[in-house]
Amino acid sequence: MDVVHIFLTSDLAETLEDFLHDGRRFTFDQLGPEGPRRLVEGPMWAFVDWVMDDLAGLEMCRRLRADARTADAHVTMVLEADDFEDRRRALKAGADDYMVGPLTRTVVLDRVLALQARRSDPAGMRRIEQGPLVINLGALQARWQDRPIVLRPNEFRLLRFFAENPNRVLSRTELIAGLGKGEAPIDERTVDVWIGRLRRALKQAGAGNPLRTVRQMGYVFDLA
Repeated sequence: MDVVHIFLTSDLAETLEDFLHDGRRFTFDQLGPEGPRRLVEGPMWAFVDWVMDDLAGLEMCRRLRADARTADAHVTMVLEADDFEDRRRALKAGADDYMVGPLTRTVVLDRVLALQARRSDPAGMRRIEQGPLVINLGALQARWQDRPIVLRPNEFRLLRFFAENPNRVLSRTELIAGLGKGEAPIDERTVDVWIGRLRRALKQAGAGNPLRTVRQMGYVFDLA
């Protein structure tokens, strides 16, 4: 089933449940200054409040556009009032459109459903490049210095998550959460199995062992 990811900077995101419509599952998550905390596979919509607790909404828009994970997201700035100057500044900061709050579940879904049918998914053709590692999301292929890395679907997704969070220690709990909302339950032992398979695939592709274990903390993908 196709998944449409809806992120909100407001606390409303924590109260919304997944929604099924026309063969698609629409998921909701809260979005903070650090960006998504899980994989985003498929269309992404972000509703950014003009005023946030720890960051200006305009700066949040700029960060979303500068982040390869979210550069193709449809960004809606949620204004406090219908002010011409605020609208102009929102679009200049990278928002695709704007609306006046407050948000409700109905308002969010109406906006997304109205535009979803007209929007293709450029993120599906995106490439992630981290030094010698290249991941082609459209073809579901990964290469190390142009040598293919043979991976099962779960290990491919795990590699992508590491590539989007390089040089950062990720606990097993963070890896489980990062692989995506709506997945079947995953325990820590399963993560260790995937890590082992991913390591073997990287070694076979000539990558050595960039996936380092940090005792009692988790794993880090070392990329220069």
